[in-house]
Order: sequence, then structure tokens, then C-alpha cells
Amino acid sequence: MRSASGGPRVLLRRLRETMAEQVSAQERLDKIVVLIAANMVAEVCSVYVLRIDNTLELYATEGLNREAVHHTVLSAHEGLVGLVASEATPLNLSDAQSHPAFSFRPETGEEIYHSFLGVPILRAGNTLGVLVVQNRAKRNYVEEELEALQTTAMVLAELIASGELSALAQPGQEPAARHSAQKVGAILSEGIALGHVVLHEPRVVIKDYIAEDLPKEIKRLDTALAKLRADLDRMLERGDVADGGEHRDVLEAYRMFANDQGWSHKLHEAVATGLTAEAAVERVQSDTRARMLRSTDPYLRDRLHDLEDLGYRLMRQLVGQDHAPSREQLPDNAIVIARAMGPAALLDYDRKRLRGIVLEEGTANSHVSIVARALGIPAVGEVPNAPGIADPGDAIIVDGTSGSIYVRPSQEIEAAFAERVRFRARRQAQYLALRDRPCVTKDGQKVELMINAGLAIDLPHIDDTGSAGIGLFRTELQFMVGQSLPRTSDQLALYRTVLDAAGSKPVTFRTLDIGGDKALPYMEAVIEENPALGWRAIRLGLDRPGLLRGQIRALLRAGGGRALRIMFPMISEVAEFDAAKALVERELTYLRQHGHTLPERIDIGTMVEVPALLYQLDELLKKVDFISVGSNDLFQFLFAVDRGNAKVSERFDTMSAPILRALRDIARKSHAAKKSLSLCGEMASKPIGALALIALGYRSLSLSATALGPVKAMVLDLDAKKAEAMLGPLLDAPAGSVAIRQKLTEFAEAEGLAL
Repeated sequence: MRSASGGPRVLLRRLRETMAEQVSAQERLDKIVVLIAANMVAEVCSVYVLRIDNTLELYATEGLNREAVHHTVLSAHEGLVGLVASEATPLNLSDAQSHPAFSFRPETGEEIYHSFLGVPILRAGNTLGVLVVQNRAKRNYVEEELEALQTTAMVLAELIASGELSALAQPGQEPAARHSAQKVGAILSEGIALGHVVLHEPRVVIKDYIAEDLPKEIKRLDTALAKLRADLDRMLERGDVADGGEHRDVLEAYRMFANDQGWSHKLHEAVATGLTAEAAVERVQSDTRARMLRSTDPYLRDRLHDLEDLGYRLMRQLVGQDHAPSREQLPDNAIVIARAMGPAALLDYDRKRLRGIVLEEGTANSHVSIVARALGIPAVGEVPNAPGIADPGDAIIVDGTSGSIYVRPSQEIEAAFAERVRFRARRQAQYLALRDRPCVTKDGQKVELMINAGLAIDLPHIDDTGSAGIGLFRTELQFMVGQSLPRTSDQLALYRTVLDAAGSKPVTFRTLDIGGDKALPYMEAVIEENPALGWRAIRLGLDRPGLLRGQIRALLRAGGGRALRIMFPMISEVAEFDAAKALVERELTYLRQHGHTLPERIDIGTMVEVPALLYQLDELLKKVDFISVGSNDLFQFLFAVDRGNAKVSERFDTMSAPILRALRDIARKSHAAKKSLSLCGEMASKPIGALALIALGYRSLSLSATALGPVKAMVLDLDAKKAEAMLGPLLDAPAGSVAIRQKLTEFAEAEGLAL
């Protein structure tokens, strides 16, 4: 491309001057389209801006009828402009009117123009509008012209994102870029948080988009690429990576992308149009992000994450940041947004200032979700393009009760949620007032409410909630949040700390439930078709007895001189329990021989979560000291439903007759054998679930610390015998003939129980 005005670099310089002028937003836009048209020898240049009502409004034009400005409005998919916006890709046509998507708008006067070049105005992968040039003659625009228009669109993206154009819009028709937006994801951790956005991997602020010295920018880019590649080479040569494993495969893929000539060529092409090296990286990343986000191929979306990380690393090299900014220096009321996050990264943040989390990935059972719940931090996951939905400092609300987030909320929405937070605080104060009251039903039935825990940060909740103890201590969390396998001494120190914090209250330690869908970051992952049904929990422990014995030894030493409860997960047959218990006896013999103080009492039990165990209960109950129903896994195995799969996880009701009958059978057999029985899982954390369990005969529940208050309030107002009398006949009715959840709700309303 050659123009009378000197090419794209001259255009960029003039655009920078225009952006700095003290003029109105409309005058600035009008000057910009004139500059672009003159530079590209185009007879038309137009800017369309995406509005909050998902339409595209003509905001400025050179060449079309100026009366059409702010009057021509297209739907998001209408015409060639709508096609560019919806696909987020350029469109280059020599005869626009012959294209099937062409939409004639007589008020614009564009019928005399044939050639068309449109590019999306992108920022962080989001489409903010469309920039178009047109000519009367039928011609294809060359690659250099396309590059120049894409580069110019970056400048317009910053103008739109700044919010300056909002003054030109009617209420309800503002640009979508800086307006309120609601996104729906999945609930990871309940609660409500109001705050301001902090990006887990902050976007580097680009101060200069336009290159002053082109050879210098090319050299800066080449130097940064060389450093990036060298860093990856060094990481691959490290001892903990060189031996192989999945983490090495990931880094090998990174190195392949970093050395990809196509990626490097695109970056150099972007610099050649007059951009700084940083702006070139941003443009290539934004184009790639917009294209891949619209792909339904999971492989391509995974590759996007690799390229995003590479671009982030390259940008840090360019600005001289070898490491990510410190996560300890958080502003007050921080809401952290990330593509993905591990539990260790979450724990790096200042928990006094961290209010909530938004993730693009993550399920309710992911490691980071478990830690977020332990910390009482509201979290929402599965939010598409999460890092691109807001800028640092933007106001945001995380609603962990519905799975929604509100970016730049209106005053009305913010006020409504602020009132909800105050209401929840008042409710928490009411629950706190119940802390020291005995947990006894109206008809005198004692119910033990214990908390689930797994980290030292959970321990204050034992007393804060007035719990009866820890019904489930997830020992695997110590393994998940660390960077290496915890030594026996590390485990011993944690278990002693837990028992010290609990005092006279009981603690049930579940042995390692790792493997399968709970992979450790420092252990080579085993690829399985059905990881939840695979090599995990006690199966892994019995196959790797050294790992399980080390943990049992740490538990026995920590319990020296006091009562200890050990529980095995994922037992599917009695023989597995026998084998696991034999390891405990072996470690007891070892400690006795070496003069260690032994626990004064040891209770050994098992989780009931594999359906096959339901048909071995009579034999099992003769050998265990207690059992605890793991409702989450038991339910998904009974219904053959993956609880992490949103398409099917809500398909079956946990209050259905088959589930409740199974739970009733377990309770009856446990009581007959005079063995201690409890249940831990999401069902116990809901008042309606706890109501059903008490009606089935359960008197010990283990639940999240945040759920204990509401459940206790319900228990104190409950007549357990009435509940049992109500539920029994419903379970004996023909399957599907009664809506049990509805009947439980009606009973609660009649009894004045808060659900």
C-alpha cells in the first residue's frame, strides 16, 4: 500500500497527535476517520461501535452520508459489518454487494461503493466495534492495507475502552466496552463479595503504541524472544523437569510455540506496521484470542492458554519484569480474576484484603475451590474469557450463591447486593449467638454438627462455629497445596497441630484421597478414561504402601497419649479394609518396638461411598469402629453421574427416593450393629438435606464451617420424631409418585424451619 499521506507509520503518528488534542469525543472520531481515509486512499472510512443492547451503531464516517451517524444501527449479526463483529475476523471483498451477508441501508448512501475491508476492533479478545474502509472501484485490498487497518483498530480500541464515547450515547445505548455486564458461571464457593478487579496475571500497561525507531523495536522484540526461549531451555534442563513427566511435556509444547516461525513472523509483521514491540504482542495475542475463543475445538482452546501464557511471558521480558508482580500487595476489597489458579497461588494472596475469585476454569471439586471454601472466599468458575471481561480496578460483584458476576454494576445493583451482604452479616450474627447452645432438637434428640477441614487455616472454625469437632479432615490437601511430597515430619507436625487445636473434641482423619481426578502437581499423572473410578484413594495407597504407611505412622505418633480416629476412603470391598487396617497394626508394632507413645484409643473406620459396599455392610460393620457416608461420591456412583459435568450433574435430585432409601438402610444397619455413624458431603451442608438426614436417623453430620450456623438454627427448631413420621411413608410409596423435596419444603414451612 502507498498513499499520498506517507503510509501507516505516518498515520499512527497523526493518530497519536489527534488522541492528545483537547477536543470533544465526536470531533476526535471525525478527525480519525478522515485521517484513515486519506492515508489509505479510501473513499469511505467508518467506525461502528458495539452497544450494550448488542447492536452496532455508526459513530463516525468519512464518505458516507453524515446524517446516518448515530442513526444507522445494525443488529450484531446484520450485514457485512455484523459478520466482521460476530466472527471477530477481517473481511476483504472486491464486490461487497454480491456477498450473501450484504445488507443495503439506503440512508448511508453506500450503494455506489463496491470494495470493502472491515476489521474488528478488539481488546483482550472482546469485540468493541468494527472499522471499515470502502472504495467505488472493485479491488482487493492488499495485505499491507489490512495490517495498517488492524493496527489503527488497536488505537480505536483504547479510545472506546476509555469510556470517552459514552457521552455521545442515549441511555440504554452506551458502548458495551465500559458498561455493566452480567456473566454466569458455576458456583465454586458460596458467598457474596463486592470489590475491585485484580488480575492474577496482570496485563502489562502499554504506554506507547507507536514506534519512534523501527529498527530499535525489531531489536527489542528479537532480544525478548531470545530471552524467552533461553528461559524455557533452562527450565527444561532443571533436574526436577529433565527426568520427564507431564510437566516436561507441557514445557516442551511451550518451547515449540516459542520457536514457531509463524508466531515470530506475525510479531515482526505487526512491528513493521509502526507498532512498538509491546503493542505488536498485544495485537497478535488479541487477534489469536478472538479467533480461538470462537472455536468449539477443545484442543484449540487449550492451545490458546499456552499462547496466552507465552505472550504474557514475552510482554514481561519486553518491559523488564522477569517475574509476576507480588501477590501480597493487594488493594483492599480485591476480587482476583484468573484463567486458572492452583491452591498454592490462592494462599499467596493477603487474605485480609482478598474478597472473591473469578476463574475461567475450575469446578466445585477442584483444589482451589476446596481451599476457597475453607477460607470462606466467594468464588465463581467457568466464566468464559474471564481475564478479558474487566480491567484492573473495575468494580465487580461476585455472587457465589447463584454463580453470577456483575462487572461495573449499576448503583442500583451495587446497593441491592450491599444490602444482601448486610443481611447475611446479620444472619451470621444470629448464628454466632447460637454457637454455645447445645445442638438438640425440640424433642430432645442430640445432633452432632462437625466441620470439614484440611488445612491449618481451617482450625479456628472449630471454636468459631461451636462445632462438635472435625468430622472429616482431608489429609490430601497438605499434599495438594505443596510443591513437593510432604515428609513424614511435615505430616506429623500438621496432625499434632490439628489435635492440639481440637482439644477434647474428636477429629476424624481421612487417609490420602489422591490420584484419579485429584492429581498432585509434582507426581506424574496417570491418564485414565474415568479417573473418578480409577486408581485413587485406598487403591493407590495399597498399591504404594510406603506412602500410606508413612502417613499412618505420622498419624499414630501425632495421636500419642490421646484418642485417634482414622478413616479409609473409597473402600469397595471388606478385603480392602482388612488390608488397610493391617498396615495400621504393622505401624503400631513398629512404634511400640521403638518406644514411641501410642494413642490411648484408636478407632478405625471407613467411608461408605462405593455402592458395592452397601451389599457388604453386615460383614463390614463387624470389623469397623465407625462408618461415615461420603454422600458426594456415593450419589454420583449410584446415579452414574459426573458431578463435575454441568450437563448431567443437575439431572438427578439428591432428595429422590432411591438415594434416601439407601441412606435409610445404612442407618438402620449401623444402629443395629451399635456402630457410630456419620455423613459428610454437600447434602449435610444444606438445611433441607440435614432435615432429611435427621429424619432418616443420622445424628452426626460433617459439613462446611460456613454451613454450620444455618443447619444448627434449623435443628434447634426441629421436631425429629415428626420429621421421621413424615418422611417414612414417602419413601415407602411407589418410586416417582411423590415429590419428596417438595414435601420436605412444605413440612419445613409448616414447622417454621428456615431452609
